[in-house]
Amino acid sequence: MQFVDKLKIFIKAGNGGDGCAAFHREKFVAKGGPSGGDGGRGGDLIFVADPRLSTLLDFKFNRHYRAQNGENGRGELQTGKDGESLTVHVPVGTIVRDVESGAILADMSEPHREKTVLYGGKGGKGNARFATPTRQAPEFASNGQKTPEREVELELKTIADVGIIGLPSVGKSTILSVLTAAKPKIAAYHFTTLTPNLGVAQRHSKSFVLADIPGLIEGAAEGAGLGHDFLRHIERTRILVHVLDISGSEGRDPLDDFEKINLELSRFSEGLARLPQLVLANKMDLTGAEENFERVKAEVESKGYNIFPVSAATAKGFDKLLDCIVQMLDILPPVTVFEEAELELGGEYGSGFTIHRDDSGAFVVEGGDIDRLLDTTDPESQTSMRRFQQQLIKRGIITALREMGCKEGDTIKLGEWEFDFVD
Repeated sequence: MQFVDKLKIFIKAGNGGDGCAAFHREKFVAKGGPSGGDGGRGGDLIFVADPRLSTLLDFKFNRHYRAQNGENGRGELQTGKDGESLTVHVPVGTIVRDVESGAILADMSEPHREKTVLYGGKGGKGNARFATPTRQAPEFASNGQKTPEREVELELKTIADVGIIGLPSVGKSTILSVLTAAKPKIAAYHFTTLTPNLGVAQRHSKSFVLADIPGLIEGAAEGAGLGHDFLRHIERTRILVHVLDISGSEGRDPLDDFEKINLELSRFSEGLARLPQLVLANKMDLTGAEENFERVKAEVESKGYNIFPVSAATAKGFDKLLDCIVQMLDILPPVTVFEEAELELGGEYGSGFTIHRDDSGAFVVEGGDIDRLLDTTDPESQTSMRRFQQQLIKRGIITALREMGCKEGDTIKLGEWEFDFVD
């Protein structure tokens, strides 16, 4: 299965249904009153963290997700049906980021968590809502609130307590298979692992999740190898297990390997460089390992790291490592959760308005008051348009335009509407 861990999609909450302009019709009732019902509310757009998913592959083939619109109101005061909300299932650990603002809208770090990112638009009011003692037969209704479409970026950051890192072919996948029930692909060539592999380890009735992170080589922070794509998957880990080929079987110096990987971590993120790190001297069963181990141990321990000699091929030496991991996890803070922001879109309008002039010299009026007014006005209804003009005066928009220097014939822009100012 192809592994996809970052892409962009488009999401949209449902529009609110339009209100209905209708009058009561009944035999022997000459002048029935207004009976138009309200429109239904649009459906919300909700993200759900699904533990059954491990990749964003499905989103590669379907980039648009839209909740259902609310139904229009009907006569006899019948309210339109609310639109159904749309739930979008993503793997646990997925970050939902707004492309335009860069804000994180949802951090789906816990299994089965639900987060409403966009709220459906309000339904429009039927003409019965506009009846007053002096306006007993309003011929207009208001439109439902229209919700904009947003582009968001989905980024999968693997959730694991322990991240296993190291250069290719040092034995990371074999170690994962020894410590857990995971069965990663293992072979004697570089970049065997092309996706993060997860497994659950148990020690003294306690369990924790390990992740084998692939693709780290010199230059990974700049995109070399697979590192730029997969460094993000260790950002959430609480402990790093740094695996070294202590035998030097690949023709490399294990101490040099250790320095290179730590340099890449610090280049990618200061947070990664500060993570607690345990060093695993693997391939102790091979010739030359003992001599290298004493040299590397002295250097690594002088920098404050614990080092453990092991052999993944013979599954020996891992008990002390597991004990140390369990003890550290008991006192370390939980997995990092990103702070979320709320988009002020759909559901509720803001308040107020602002006026500025664009490059063409037109007066542009924006704000929550304008959005509400545009969404609740029917341009095909003369009565509704008269109400629109009255609201511009009532809310102080006309006065504010005059104070800004707006004169007869100047162009006014409200959303997608454009008209000449008449004083």
